[in-house]
Amino acid sequence: MIPADIDPDSGFRLPLPKREAMDADGQRLYDEVAHPTGINIRGLRGPGGIQLYSPKLARFARPLNRYLRQEAGLSPRLREVAILVTAREFSSQFEWAAHEPEALKAGVPRATIEIIKHRRPASGLAEEDAAIIALGREAFGAKQVSSATFARVLKAFGAHQLVDIVALMGNYAGTAILLATFDMQLDDGQEPMLPLP
Repeated sequence: MIPADIDPDSGFRLPLPKREAMDADGQRLYDEVAHPTGINIRGLRGPGGIQLYSPKLARFARPLNRYLRQEAGLSPRLREVAILVTAREFSSQFEWAAHEPEALKAGVPRATIEIIKHRRPASGLAEEDAAIIALGREAFGAKQVSSATFARVLKAFGAHQLVDIVALMGNYAGTAILLATFDMQLDDGQEPMLPLP
């Protein structure tokens, strides 16, 4: 059942911003968000639509997201593992539903997705995947990263790539908070994919 404070068109707690009420820069941004792309896979019905309430924020956030997702040199598979771990640690149903199909397209094995989804031990996975899972679980779950896990991810990725991975995860943590605050709903008829809590 959809909560009473959810707008039926936007799927969150505010109606979609009106394009005609925006200045020329805001209208260009609206048009970019309205058409799903590699960095905006959900269009207006998702974090892009929410961010339009702060067009200046959206103008800064989009290039950062583009860099982290497409230009930082992370493989699509590793990028999606990092995003899924973040979505899982925040129990972000909308974020998970958007990124599980992306992860499959990027070559993340179904077994890896299930380990993240059900918070199972990551032993036996590729070292890079297991290291990202350990990092996300500690950073978001324990609110600190052990020396051993830090050494593991540093060895797996090097300092530069590790900073970008942590920034990517932080970016998606921010998205999870945005989605939770505005109570972004799944699409009509879509069942939650994550077990809770």
